Amino acid sequence: MRIDVLCKPDNPASCHGTVENVREALNQLGVQAEVHQFSDSRKMIDNRIYVEPALLIDDQVRIAGRVPEVNEIVNFITERPRYLREVAKVA
Repeated sequence: MRIDVLCKPDNPASCHGTVENVREALNQLGVQAEVHQFSDSRKMIDNRIYVEPALLIDDQVRIAGRVPEVNEIVNFITERPRYLREVAKVA
């Protein structure tokens, strides 16, 4: 699973809260994922995101314009097909 947090280059500190909440959600679920923080306006435009911060999970925009709560991120992760397959293998 790949999780990207996008923000504008002139204000990378605005993404700090989102990255912290993503890491907390991953710790709660016990899931390993690649977490990347980008301060690149070109990447934002390519994904048609015009507000910051933005959260992408497996290259799909999940939320933009505000810092998501930990339980929201947990819900985004648990509804992903990859996560459901991994849980099915364990059960």
